[in-house]
Amino acid sequence: MMKTKIDKARVFVKAKFKSEGSVLAETVKAQGLGFETRLELQSEESPDRVAAVVRNAENGCYVLQSILNPVPVERKFALNGTEFDPESLKKKTR
Repeated sequence: MMKTKIDKARVFVKAKFKSEGSVLAETVKAQGLGFETRLELQSEESPDRVAAVVRNAENGCYVLQSILNPVPVERKFALNGTEFDPESLKKKTR
């Protein structure tokens, strides 16, 4: 461990999303517009040591790194125990 004493830490996260379209018409589309984070720290340690903790925390965060460096997503679907592809099935006409 780094043995850097952090007396207090507060994290604020703001996520922005939007959705549009119609569920019934199968045109619904959700979208992430961005994230904002703010980290407020109190510590008697030197700024260099605290900065190292912050860098390690961000570099070791699976969620943050997946957002910053998008990764492939493997999707599989099963219906009644049988694999199927929802995109290959014709949409209903109304």
